[in-house]
Amino acid sequence: MSGETFITGEIKRTVDDRFRISLPADMAQAVTDESGETMLTKERAGCLSLWKASDWQSRHDQGVDLIKQKIQAHRLENRWDEVQRLGRLLSTRNRTIQLANRSRCTIPEGFREFLGVQPNQEVMIVGAVICVEIWNLSAWQNLLEQDMPEFGTLFKELSG
Repeated sequence: MSGETFITGEIKRTVDDRFRISLPADMAQAVTDESGETMLTKERAGCLSLWKASDWQSRHDQGVDLIKQKIQAHRLENRWDEVQRLGRLLSTRNRTIQLANRSRCTIPEGFREFLGVQPNQEVMIVGAVICVEIWNLSAWQNLLEQDMPEFGTLFKELSG
């Protein structure tokens, strides 16, 4: 992720009957790489995120390479259950997509259920500095209620 990217903002959008969401143009541009690809990922129940596909793939590949090295060095012998769990999550966590007209995101099957929305339902689009998130409104409200009291402390820690 390039150092100049700093995505913020919050806007409601409605999921249409084909599970499409229009993103603000600046957010769409921030998560679309030079080849026109965006990575859609499952973050937490009720939340999907969008990343530049090339940036996401680079970080993903680095992490997977480290895990492969640990497996080859027999450093994960007693953790096969965790390795399998990670493999299942890696298998379903993300998908490369292209934004139509560089601003409209279609939510694929499997991701729809994770987001927990139906056609004609509103979602919140949120700039999360390094990515753009798509939130089920109730999940977003719950997160805000949980995290907002810590805003001042978090801001001081990260900016200090």
